[in-house]
Amino acid sequence: MTRLLPSLCLLVSLLSPAGAQDRLSGKTFATRAVVMARHGMACTSHPLSTQAAIDVLRSGGNAIDAAIAANAMEGLVEPHVNGIGGDLFAIVWDAKTKKLYGLNASGRSPYSLTLAEFQKRGLTHIPADGPLPVSVPGCVDGWFSLHKRFGKKPMPELLAHAIRYAREGYPVHDEAAFYWPGMLARFGKYPNVLTTYAPAGAAPKRGDLFRNPALANTLEKIATGGRDAFYKGEIAQTIDVFMKKMGGFLTAKDLADHTSEWVEPVSTNYRGYDVWELPPNSQGIATLQMLNLLEGYDFSQIPWGSADHIHRFVEAKKLAFEDRAKYYADPAFVTIPVQELISKPYAASRRKLIDLNRAASRVEAGNPALKQGDTIYLTVADDEGNMVSLIQSNYRGFGSGMVPDGLGFTLQDRGELYSLTEGQNNTYAPHKRPFQTIIPAFVTKDGQPFMSFGVMGGSFQPLGHVEIIMNMIDYGMNPQEAGDAPRIDHQGSSEPTGERMTDAGQITLESGFPYETIRDLMRRGHRVGYGLGSYGGYQAIMYDAKNHVYHGATESRKDGQAAGF
Repeated sequence: MTRLLPSLCLLVSLLSPAGAQDRLSGKTFATRAVVMARHGMACTSHPLSTQAAIDVLRSGGNAIDAAIAANAMEGLVEPHVNGIGGDLFAIVWDAKTKKLYGLNASGRSPYSLTLAEFQKRGLTHIPADGPLPVSVPGCVDGWFSLHKRFGKKPMPELLAHAIRYAREGYPVHDEAAFYWPGMLARFGKYPNVLTTYAPAGAAPKRGDLFRNPALANTLEKIATGGRDAFYKGEIAQTIDVFMKKMGGFLTAKDLADHTSEWVEPVSTNYRGYDVWELPPNSQGIATLQMLNLLEGYDFSQIPWGSADHIHRFVEAKKLAFEDRAKYYADPAFVTIPVQELISKPYAASRRKLIDLNRAASRVEAGNPALKQGDTIYLTVADDEGNMVSLIQSNYRGFGSGMVPDGLGFTLQDRGELYSLTEGQNNTYAPHKRPFQTIIPAFVTKDGQPFMSFGVMGGSFQPLGHVEIIMNMIDYGMNPQEAGDAPRIDHQGSSEPTGERMTDAGQITLESGFPYETIRDLMRRGHRVGYGLGSYGGYQAIMYDAKNHVYHGATESRKDGQAAGF
């Protein structure tokens, strides 16, 4: 997690304008033009992943095939944020049925690990690394679930790019090189970490070649043996033996019993656009709750980046996140009033709690039922009109630090996100899915696809989704400008892991907001500071149905690429 620096002296850094030098047109903060193409588009956070997707599209694969290929490559080239030891969520627009499909490919907790075990150890929170936060990895089953329903090309072809680069090596890019030494310092005490991620004895530097032959072997077994090779075969047994050796609880039975779930995406209409998210156990509906709250304000009369804009945004976030902390969890264990939470009447009642002149220091979750009684994101589109919005993560960078013998990947620490307080929706239980931060998004207009997009970054993701939507719909930006615009974050809300909001929290702003805005926010009771690297990452494909043209955008804060043909 990024450490926030609230010192007011750091506000000086916010005064410098965020710009992309002297562009001929468009917003000054845009780093490049939108990429446009008709036959296919791929936007990922690494150029090699984008090229893998484009190769699959050009060779006759569809968007779903290409997304799988890109995700497999991402696990190799960006191991600090994702991999086959983590979970996956996706929203697919199927051109044949003209319908959205949602996939929840998140894993569950071990059968043999109980709440009493944590209590016996005197823990009030699940640790971020080691064997205890490890839950079943859902990524590989997610690939095969997507492929079975929508795929065209054989899986060995789709994984071939990642397998080849894992054997031959690839040059490490800037962002991964930045985080790699920290991973070794934190996890080097665990078996297989140094041999897998520092085979030369030190973290690879920018431009150094990195090879992961163990991951290549694992991907080959998955390509030829299918999902059962991972969940029921040799790989599952290796994970079982390793976790027992480490004092962990994940077993072969946990892996064998894993299934993904097809779910119905849910939506709200924001000024004529239907914004789609996946229901809990993910946090996607926080985006919809925020949009419903913000729709009550006329942003055509509120300048972008003004204190009025940011104050309304942050106060809406506080209200939505209070519900997020109370309600969001695995729906197989608790009843979650999703439709009530994302309803317009509920938003109208909650909006009354926003004081336009003062930052709230404490808010309570609503009761909508009374009406009744660190991640990667990628998106791909193809010539048939199929579009995929896919997000995948190990949760914190490099996951739990648990690297099973000879497999070449890290198991996730997503289990850190349970609460250990008894009686809450998200309280830990065996074979339960944890609260999830990763959320893909999709936008339709008049029943047709408009945009596939996502923003990475833990709890920031709903904020990032709302900012992209507002930037485009309220402030008229194109997809690239919407992602490059300076971002707003807020920390300090109540959390599904049990923490409670006790003060106004802290706003952090990227460079580019005027000091007048900061000064006004402080007068309203906000603490304002600067957060380094805490604003996520973004990819998007917008679709122009009239001309059948895709408009691709990539994340200026990452090492990504948007490409089409």
